[in-house]
Amino acid sequence: MHITQHTDYALRVLMFLAANEHRRPTIKEISDTFGISRNHLMKVVNALIREGFVQGMRGRGGGLRLAQPPAQIRLGTVVRVMEPSMNLVECFGTGGECLLQPGCRLTGVLSRALEAFMAQLDASTLADIVGPRQHQVMFVATT
Repeated sequence: MHITQHTDYALRVLMFLAANEHRRPTIKEISDTFGISRNHLMKVVNALIREGFVQGMRGRGGGLRLAQPPAQIRLGTVVRVMEPSMNLVECFGTGGECLLQPGCRLTGVLSRALEAFMAQLDASTLADIVGPRQHQVMFVATT
């Protein structure tokens, strides 16, 4: 299974915001922390805002915060909305041509594997993946 860099960055942003719920981090701060291009991260954050995972406040004292408590953000939901396609192989999509298509058993095996992958993500929340180590690494005290 593979998720895109876009989705990976989205999960990192959500984890950072969960570890810093007491304040409003900025895109620049998150970009600097993870060594991610600010422009690229801006696209990720805009998608997270559009999908209702994050709230963005502009101006002085602005920044980002989670739109929902971490325990309510399911990882499967985040992956589904951030990934452009969940097609593991060409035949999962439309218009794919494969000589094995009629009666191929690989498609069923891969479909069940994808279902198991997503079921595990659906069973996990943002709160489940932000533990003491993540708080230690990403937490920034207010001054």
